[in-house]
Amino acid sequence: MAPTNLRRQQSSLPAGYKEDHSKGAMLRFEDSLPRLPVPTLEETAKRYLKSVHPLLSKTEFEATTKAVNEFVAPGGPGEELQRRLVARREQPETRNWISEWWNEAAYMGYRDPVVPYVSYFYSHRDDRKRRNPAKRAAAMATAVLEFKKAVDGGSLEPEYMKKLPMAMNSYEWMFNCCRVPKKPADTSVKYPFKENPHIVVVRKNQFWKLPHEVGGKQLTTSELELQFKRIYENAEKSPAVGFLTSQNRDVWAEVYPRLKAASGMNAASVEAIESASFLICLDDASPITLEERARQYWHGDGSNRWYDKPLQFIINDNGTSGFMGEHSLMDGTPTHRLNDHANMLIFSNALPFDDPTIRSNLPNPTPLRFTITPELQKDIDAAQAHFNGQIGAHELRVQAYQGYGKGLIKKFKCSPDAYVQMIIQLAYHKFYGKNRPTYESASTRRFQEGRTETCRTVSDESVAFCAAMADHSIPAEKCQQLFRDALNAHVKYITDASDGRGVDRHLFGLKKCLKDGEPVPALYQDPAFSYSSTWFISSSQLSSEYFNGYGWSQVVDDGWGIAYMINENSIQFNVCSKGLGSDKMSFYLNEAAGDIRDLMLPTLEAPKAKL
Repeated sequence: MAPTNLRRQQSSLPAGYKEDHSKGAMLRFEDSLPRLPVPTLEETAKRYLKSVHPLLSKTEFEATTKAVNEFVAPGGPGEELQRRLVARREQPETRNWISEWWNEAAYMGYRDPVVPYVSYFYSHRDDRKRRNPAKRAAAMATAVLEFKKAVDGGSLEPEYMKKLPMAMNSYEWMFNCCRVPKKPADTSVKYPFKENPHIVVVRKNQFWKLPHEVGGKQLTTSELELQFKRIYENAEKSPAVGFLTSQNRDVWAEVYPRLKAASGMNAASVEAIESASFLICLDDASPITLEERARQYWHGDGSNRWYDKPLQFIINDNGTSGFMGEHSLMDGTPTHRLNDHANMLIFSNALPFDDPTIRSNLPNPTPLRFTITPELQKDIDAAQAHFNGQIGAHELRVQAYQGYGKGLIKKFKCSPDAYVQMIIQLAYHKFYGKNRPTYESASTRRFQEGRTETCRTVSDESVAFCAAMADHSIPAEKCQQLFRDALNAHVKYITDASDGRGVDRHLFGLKKCLKDGEPVPALYQDPAFSYSSTWFISSSQLSSEYFNGYGWSQVVDDGWGIAYMINENSIQFNVCSKGLGSDKMSFYLNEAAGDIRDLMLPTLEAPKAKL
């Protein structure tokens, strides 16, 4: 998702939005945000058929049309399910009809490991002033704590999308929180921030508790730097307990109570980690290339982490830094804002980072100890072997395309996001000779407790464009028109999706309304239903001039995870797959970006000659 407008909106808000200042600036609109709508059966049926049409043969499409028509017919199964779903939405206590179901289905009930399948990363730009890792860690901690104050105190200004305020409730799951493994679905724990003013630092797999307030006063950057130096000097190589958090969730759910029960010290150490404001991981790596950095922040070597924490800031021995997020209760937009803001504070020197004040009574950071029984050591070894197998199966490439960025795309009068989605479609078509179902994340945060909806990128228009680009007999003017048609189709779908009118969440909600023992409608048994939501490409955009990388994993074994950043003069793609040839996809993305630029350059008005 593109960054949202954070400025206080001067224009008056539409009717219905009320500000409740008793909740603080951050949450003042929450109660008056509209509720997520339930689209009509007819509009979802129409939109669904339009979205599957480019993916199916003529006979498959006819079978799907029949299943859809039966579903939505008067007296058909859809009618009763729609009635139940609307009734759920209308209950006074329901803020968002899908949020509970979705959190469970997409995240908490998901049993594959958090890393690499749920977590994501940002790679920060280099800070030339702070090559020393203790210095870099101290500046990062100071900047993040500044943001934390605004979240804890509720003074953070809401984000806006098209001048409308967005839901800010997920920010409450940012600090002093942790995901906790449990069967059949995980849970999350939130600790009061006033009683837990500490961060946890990991070095050589050893966890340290570091208070960020002493005597009610936050540590200065110089004091934090001293504390990080102490940890660098005193950390001893320890059993890699963090590996356990990389396991399959059911396996970890079984180990978790045993880990805590092995000693009172273990239980206290786990609680200190879970209640910490955030984690800072001091890694003994020195990644240089964009690929090395991406891997370091996305997963590292599986140790020196606690993957269940929503916020982990990673500082390497060469002073490079990045961030790793856990996705379950917070999407990328809040952590993007946090990382972007923290780096902005550092690069613009907006805080007193150079204040030399150091109190003489600073207590040393305390190591968090673990009793590791032979059985727990076996669990750690099993987690390590499992992690190495998972990560070893993934190929990652970074395509840092320097040919142009949103500056030129806007001159073509194109939506930058839709434009880059078509680069991805064209690259996929070059690779496979066809297009397959593609997911792009659309934000529904303008609704109460809103998170995401699927934007289905593949359209009749995008397929026609890709096919035309592969056919050299088709003139450029025709390709240009097909390209514009594809962009318009994409912008329309993502706008509808952000308005709560996509097809995926509605069809999911209707299916959730089935009662035990009721027959599953033919629509859901039709092969097109599962095929059209098998994301051969999972894609999303977050852009920041302070990042040099961003990414996550593919979501199906024969698919791609393609994260992209559109900056003023560059486009960056993070390409992940399980051995499908990420280097080739990276090449095709570069080629597709060049092809579309060459196609569109003649459409620019020539500069007027100077007389």
